[in-house]
Amino acid sequence: MKSKNSVITDGNEAVASIAFRVSETIAIYPITPSSPMAENCEEWAVKGKKNIWGTTPSISQLQSEGGVAGSVHGALQTGTLMTTFTASQGLLLMVPNMYKIAGELMSFVMHVSARAIAGHGLSIFGDQTDVMACRQTGFAMLCSNSAQEAHDMALVAHSATLDSRVPFLHFFDGFRTSHEVNTYDMIPDEIVREMIDYNKVLDIRARALDPDRPFIRGTAQNPDVFFQSWEARNSYYDRCADIIEEKMDKLGKLTGRVYKPYQYEGAPDAEKIIVIMGSGAETVEQTVKALNAKGEKLGVLKVRMFRPFSVKRFAAAIPQTAKVVTVLDRTKELGAMGEPLYQEVSASISEARANGLLPRSFDPVVLGGRYGLGSKEFTPAMVKGVFDNASAQSPKNHFSVGINDDVTRNSVDYDESFVLDENGVMSAVFFGLGADGTVGANKNTIKIIGNGTPNYAQAYFVYDSKKSGGLTVSHLRFGPNPIRAPYLINNAQFVACHQFSFMQKYDVLACAAPGAVFLLNSIYDAKTVWNHLNCDVQRAIIEKKLRFYVIDAYEVAKKTGMGGRINTVMQTCYFAVSGVLPREEAIEKIKAAIEKTYSKKGRQVVEKNFAAVDASVENCHEVEVPASVTADCGFPKTVADEAPDFVKRVTAVMMREQGDKLPVSAFPVDGTWPSATTQWEKRNIAIEIPGWNPELCIQCTKCATICPHAAIRAKFYKNSELENAPEGFKHAAFRSKDNPDCSFTIQVAPEDCTGCGLCATVCPGKSRTEEGVKALMMVAQEPIREREAENFKFFLKLPNPDRSKLTDSVKDVQFRQPLFEFSGSCAGCGETPYVKMLTQLFGDRLYVANATGCSSIYSGNLPTTPYCVNEFGRGPAWANSLFEDNAEFGFGYRISLDKKKEMASEMLVKMAPKLGDDFVKSILEADQTTEAGVAEQRKRVEALKEKLASDGSLMAKALAALAGDLVNKTVWILGGDGWAYDIGYGGLDHVLASGKNVNIMVMDTEVYSNTGGQMSKSTPLGAVAKFASEGKATPKKDLGMLAIDYGNVYVAQIALGANEMQAIKAMTEANSYDGTSIIIAYCHCISHGYNLTLGPAQQKAAVDSGYWPLYRYDPRKIALGENPFKLDSRDPKIPVSEYMKVENRFKMLQTFNPERAARLDAEEQEFINARWAKYKYLAERHLTNKAGE
Repeated sequence: MKSKNSVITDGNEAVASIAFRVSETIAIYPITPSSPMAENCEEWAVKGKKNIWGTTPSISQLQSEGGVAGSVHGALQTGTLMTTFTASQGLLLMVPNMYKIAGELMSFVMHVSARAIAGHGLSIFGDQTDVMACRQTGFAMLCSNSAQEAHDMALVAHSATLDSRVPFLHFFDGFRTSHEVNTYDMIPDEIVREMIDYNKVLDIRARALDPDRPFIRGTAQNPDVFFQSWEARNSYYDRCADIIEEKMDKLGKLTGRVYKPYQYEGAPDAEKIIVIMGSGAETVEQTVKALNAKGEKLGVLKVRMFRPFSVKRFAAAIPQTAKVVTVLDRTKELGAMGEPLYQEVSASISEARANGLLPRSFDPVVLGGRYGLGSKEFTPAMVKGVFDNASAQSPKNHFSVGINDDVTRNSVDYDESFVLDENGVMSAVFFGLGADGTVGANKNTIKIIGNGTPNYAQAYFVYDSKKSGGLTVSHLRFGPNPIRAPYLINNAQFVACHQFSFMQKYDVLACAAPGAVFLLNSIYDAKTVWNHLNCDVQRAIIEKKLRFYVIDAYEVAKKTGMGGRINTVMQTCYFAVSGVLPREEAIEKIKAAIEKTYSKKGRQVVEKNFAAVDASVENCHEVEVPASVTADCGFPKTVADEAPDFVKRVTAVMMREQGDKLPVSAFPVDGTWPSATTQWEKRNIAIEIPGWNPELCIQCTKCATICPHAAIRAKFYKNSELENAPEGFKHAAFRSKDNPDCSFTIQVAPEDCTGCGLCATVCPGKSRTEEGVKALMMVAQEPIREREAENFKFFLKLPNPDRSKLTDSVKDVQFRQPLFEFSGSCAGCGETPYVKMLTQLFGDRLYVANATGCSSIYSGNLPTTPYCVNEFGRGPAWANSLFEDNAEFGFGYRISLDKKKEMASEMLVKMAPKLGDDFVKSILEADQTTEAGVAEQRKRVEALKEKLASDGSLMAKALAALAGDLVNKTVWILGGDGWAYDIGYGGLDHVLASGKNVNIMVMDTEVYSNTGGQMSKSTPLGAVAKFASEGKATPKKDLGMLAIDYGNVYVAQIALGANEMQAIKAMTEANSYDGTSIIIAYCHCISHGYNLTLGPAQQKAAVDSGYWPLYRYDPRKIALGENPFKLDSRDPKIPVSEYMKVENRFKMLQTFNPERAARLDAEEQEFINARWAKYKYLAERHLTNKAGE
């Protein structure tokens, strides 16, 4: 039965609750999946929430995790209780300071939602690789297995660090624990106070730096004393384990929850046990209970205290009847004899036997295994497989479980059909589309049931790492007892599919239990929907005897003003048909949750959601299920027959959400994946797509320019090409004197379009006779999908125009093939049109260094990749290193390319007698400043390779390998404002100062978009963001002016939605500049809080208000005596408030703190006025040339 202290939150909030209450200073920086801990603390601080001593902790955002670690160290030196939150690469950036903090015996706790480290690929998901990289720093390490444990162990850590003076790293599994919503008992303030000895806090004050009693810390030590000094702190670590156990015991007495550093659960005479730490321990424990009930003798030893590792306590906890001990690690150490926990356990058993803590007769077989890397599922079936392996005559050691390792043959087999009985637990699974509100609605559902009924509740949300528009799967459980099941539901009593297109792509009903309720969002009504389901789906519904309901949630949402957000509609239907609560009670609770969730966004948003609730029930209808299957076809092929073999064998499996089934042998060994694979994905997520009216089209190509996904394209071609056009292929006479006898087409890729509507919004081609009718209008996708898919195939086969004959006009740029297509970016994304245009301008010779962030996720996220190739097989070469080092990473490209070209040139000169002096000269002196020049140089290089092919010398082979580098390549360094303004600014500044020929594109969304919308130094004054919940108090950093100050850097600020031609000029000028360039591009973003169909209009408003001045600074003009600074936008003609009033990031502050909003708005206007005056002065200066004129 739940207690009066019962709450329901995720693990991150459970930890933050403790950390906030026992800290005085908190340093923060966003990183997935730990960011919510910092966000919670910042929000509580803004609201004036107090810690247990009655003061509000000071919250400080730094520019990077390295900066956080430095500020932590400084705060500890000067005597305050400090904490922070991090994960993965962020944790690694803190490691140098961790050594210092531990070496100086400073009481401190950091909380880590443990996550994978980027190696062969980036994973934002959970394992314990990051924390294991810190085990040698001197930090004590406590591990929690659940939200309740994370809450409790956080307090144990904060208490123990005060008594021990040893700093603590408290960790728990990223996503599986950090983001699992569960019911737990919150520790009240009085118990927190009892756990924290304030005298120890006073001791910290006494040890702090103070000029009133000065001393020195951080000395440089010589060989005579360093070793001894290092050993001097051993006694503190010797006592640390005792202190941790004391604190666990004390918390147990105060709360009734018993914890031990090493806690055994299972048969007292177990013969086979598993040793494990983290959320997997919960799964093992529940499996052990189930198997022991059937007569097995099994156990689990849960490790909570990894550092210091106490041999004495471990030996006391392990059952001496154990014959096989299997140690499971959630990390991989390449080249090691075993993973970290395995090594500790093996060494501890050996040492305990030697020291008499265990009898010599206790000599179990110790096996090691790996599980759950990158949030790979860890199920009861896998646990049973591990125990089965332990029972084998020749058990596998150093094995993996949960994957099929067909290379080393060292994975453990398991029976996937083995499940635990979940009697009494109600379960539901919801399939949604990122940003359609499904996850948010389910979080409300969990709280409605978890807080409003006696039930315990659990929710876990599975995301792919696409941006909004990716698949989300919500797993919800409710029951009368605490739910300890950190694994996905595969036998649900309720399944909802919020996107009809998923029924053709994913086996949605595989997780449905017999007799379950199935709710489908469908444009087809209850009488016709059956005819649109494939035979596999129909068969599952019939065989499982599912109760089947449908609703057209998009129509309901549209009529009630909700746009594409169907969350409230589907949530209401869930309560209406599932029976989990009485209908009227459920609706009342839904509305209360809406009020709480959306009140900050204004009354209008709340009322729209209320209307959606009321309309939902009456539009939800049960389907009469036929007795037999009526459809002829099953699931369609995932990819077309003409797809490459790798795509069919590997990529297609991942597209079906069945990547777990792929064996190890299927994967590249070094993280290298093929380009140009998004073309095969056909996500098919748009409800509406643009329909083109050739008669109204003015052929401006604005639609193709603004399209974030290259899903709508323009092309002109000879009329003769239309001979084999499919029926219904639209075209118009091409309006061009230079290209007579040509036709023009605007064509959409219906299955790749996301339905954002940007193209229709910007279309200027209007009917003179019909109000509101334009050349592009959004129309229903489904009725025209097949026809337009055939039209798009034909369109792609039409010949592309000769690039060398195209100008750099807006129209001509869109006639160039985009080599970036169908990415996983948000519908309506403001970043990708710039990336696409970059590939249209320079894609066949483009190197891209991409900072981690939104742009790296939509550019390099599996299963498919959007950078593609032209008809000659050329295309952008793309790679990602890290978040913080991208400028230096791209700099490395340039120095390597320059050296390769230099070496090729040197060899070319040496071989001139063989190759011909004139031929060599033609290569070395080639003009490559134009498309035609590049094309001619490629011909020369091909001729060079032919000459070298007949020369068997080593130099000829070496030159042939480098010959391609004689064709000029362009390096572009891409990333967002979080990288350029904050964490990567030091490196970016160095590259700007280097003078190297690299180009930098900052796609400025003014927040950390990828981690959820936290404030960056680019965030404008007055904007509400995470980490700035009361509105940012300082103006936006002027990155462009900082770059201009160098004098020799090309700098531009652009906004494609406001002035396409200026953006094109900036890109081409930057590319032609033989030096460093930086372009700062305005990018509207979903985090700004408005309908992104208004994105281009908002870009224009930003320019018109003077908020976002357009300019170009070209150092080449100085030598000509011309002003290098050109202001491309006119004097402001609207107040900045006109721009700001559209966006929720500004409106939110006006709602809950209008006085502060008014003050910050006025300050922003003053700042903009002053900045404009400065820019105007710079633009109007008259420079003298070398002659003094």
